[in-house]
Amino acid sequence: MGPRFSGFLISAMLFLTQLLSLIDGRDIGVCYGLNGNNLPSPGDVINLYKTSGINNIRLYQPYPEVLEAARGSGISLSMGPTNEDIQSLATDQSAADAWVNTNIVPYKDDVQFRFITIGNEAIPGQSSSYIPDAMNNIMNSLASFGLGTTKVTTVVPMNALSTSYPPSDGAFGSDITSIMTSIMAILALQDSPLLINVYPYFAYASDPTHISLDYALFTSTAPVVVDQGLEYYNLFDGMVDAFNAALDKIGFGQITLIVAETGWPTAGNEPYTSVANAQTYNKNLLNHVTQKGTPKRPEYIMPTFFFEMFNEDLKQPTVEQNFGFFFPNMNPVYPFW
Repeated sequence: MGPRFSGFLISAMLFLTQLLSLIDGRDIGVCYGLNGNNLPSPGDVINLYKTSGINNIRLYQPYPEVLEAARGSGISLSMGPTNEDIQSLATDQSAADAWVNTNIVPYKDDVQFRFITIGNEAIPGQSSSYIPDAMNNIMNSLASFGLGTTKVTTVVPMNALSTSYPPSDGAFGSDITSIMTSIMAILALQDSPLLINVYPYFAYASDPTHISLDYALFTSTAPVVVDQGLEYYNLFDGMVDAFNAALDKIGFGQITLIVAETGWPTAGNEPYTSVANAQTYNKNLLNHVTQKGTPKRPEYIMPTFFFEMFNEDLKQPTVEQNFGFFFPNMNPVYPFW
């Protein structure tokens, strides 16, 4: 088999894997963090993704050993620079060129990069104002290497919204509205989505008096919130639609959303954390996002990344250490995939 045909075959396999993922309605990924001192090798992790039927990985920075292991796997990768790198990428085109040349170009022929994320929950924050220029510089670099179709975006947390309830009142904070407007203009030009982190767990655990467990776990049998005629049976939809409302308010309602993180911890803050709650939330979320949209965007089946693949013992104790689907020995924390 010649190298040209081999390269074509790998590219065709990557495309087919992604196409099948979309056809079966499961545009689903799982975040892969490496904040543990006992995690399996990247090669074993890639195989675990494959045997679990998970076709999309989100990384938090470029790990060469993971990128090497992902070659020819058919699994798409979404990743970006660290938040600490954003300012240099924004102010120096050569820094952006170097980042792309080091972390994307060597793998471009046999790894599919889905999204390059400039900033993980960096908005609001000190580096917020640098994100639009960093996005533009990375886009310029990708184009110069013939990778102009790779999507560039950012990931924002729930506290990017100054108001999120009721969902129709969703609005970005006044301190970041101009920044978000600039970013949305960039996303609109390349038809890219905005990535958001959505955690009903944290909302519920911080206010269980006013937020019911049924509303957080997708188990309500009657609407809990009715907002401008839209019925909300679960908190996840309300949180997502608050972002949709915020986008409407700045004139970019056409921008689609992708959930970059969501999950439920199995331990660390009982009784709110438990294996049963985590399994219920994630199972019901998977069924929900693969079958229907939100009340405000009912026809849009939203790609979603679950958080996360492994329990990581080097993260902040103890809730943050217990979001994983798998223990570091690759045994499941509970049956799921």
